[in-house]
This record gives sequence, structure tokens and C-alpha cells, in this order.
Amino acid sequence: MTSTTLPQAGATRVVPTATLLAGGMAAGPLFGVVAAAQVLTRDGFDLSRQPLSLLSLGDHGWIQIANFVVSGLLALAGAAGLRRAVRGAAARTWGPALVAVFGVGMIVAGVLRADPSMGWPAGAPEGNPETMSWHSVGHGVGAMLAFGSLTIACLVFARRFQRLGAWGWALCSVLCALATVIVMAWPDQGSISIRMALGSVFILGWLTAVSARVRADLS
Repeated sequence: MTSTTLPQAGATRVVPTATLLAGGMAAGPLFGVVAAAQVLTRDGFDLSRQPLSLLSLGDHGWIQIANFVVSGLLALAGAAGLRRAVRGAAARTWGPALVAVFGVGMIVAGVLRADPSMGWPAGAPEGNPETMSWHSVGHGVGAMLAFGSLTIACLVFARRFQRLGAWGWALCSVLCALATVIVMAWPDQGSISIRMALGSVFILGWLTAVSARVRADLS
């Protein structure tokens, strides 16, 4: 079954499962392209020192805020599609739920901005701020939720693929989770912004690929 009927103000609206899964496919490319465009065009931004989260600050910070929020909403749509598509199969509960937590974490990270630091925006402290604001703490919590939940989702779906005999997809899922953990836990604070961006590539690329695989299985 690839669609469901949702009542809305006396009308009937059909949202196909394939459309929801397309949201999960689009979340990663959207976030990556918008973030990369800003890294290349916002004068003075240096990804080797400044994490992508700081793009939410400054005159054009609304672009990155919207990038976080829209990507999170697309991930939530993808989670709903995954829940329908894998119903009755392994990972039917925790897999989609973890993707949904990722979406919520992205939205929280977008709504709650990090504090100025690392010289961004202009006039900000060159290092980390001495104290963190409540919204900066909330931003960090949202980011950790997003990274952590999607990394675990990789392992949950790896088990599903293993049960289905899709060994290549199972191995890819495990490797994505392992690579994300390694780059995020590497003990070098000087490269944290690069490593966070690289970790995003791994897990968001995985979400795009798995959403596409599950969508293809509908036909």
C-alpha cells in the first residue's frame, strides 16, 4: 500500500508513500547544497575553523536557519514514508522513529542558534565564548540528537538489510555509522568543523540512499 487518506476540513487528501520517501531523499542534498553554497559565497567564512552551524548568524543567517528547518521537515516526511513502507518488516518501528528524531533535531538546531564564536560573524570572539546562552545549549542538543539518532538508524537498518539478504546495503549502513563515529570522536579539536561537515555527508548520504532504495522497492 503506497498511499493513505487523511481527512482535512471535510476534504480527502491523498499523500503517496513515494512522495513522503522523496522527502527523505531530498533532505540530505538540500542541506548539503545550500550549506556548500554559503561556505563558498559568504565573505570571511572559513569552514576549516567555523562549523556550519555558525552560518545561522549574521546578515544572511536566515538562509541556514531555513536550511536546517526545511531539511528537518523533509526528514520527518521521509520517516513517515519509511514507517509505511517497512511496515511488517524488520526495523519497522525504531528505524523510522530514529529518522523522525533526526528531523526534530535538525529543526531544533535551526530554531535555536549557536552563539557567535571562532571569529564569526565579524567581531565575534576568536575562540569559544566563555559562557553559553540557553539557545546555544539547545542548538547543541538538537545537533547531537540529529547526529546520534541517524547514526543509530544506520545500524537498525543494517539489521533489516541483513535479514533481507541485502548484504551490500547492510555493510554500507554499518560503515556509514562507523565512519560517522570515527570522524566525530577523533581527538583533534582543531578539525572539528571539518569533521562535523564530513559526518553530515556520511549520514545524510545514507538517508538519501536508503530512502531511494525503499522507494524503489514499492514498485
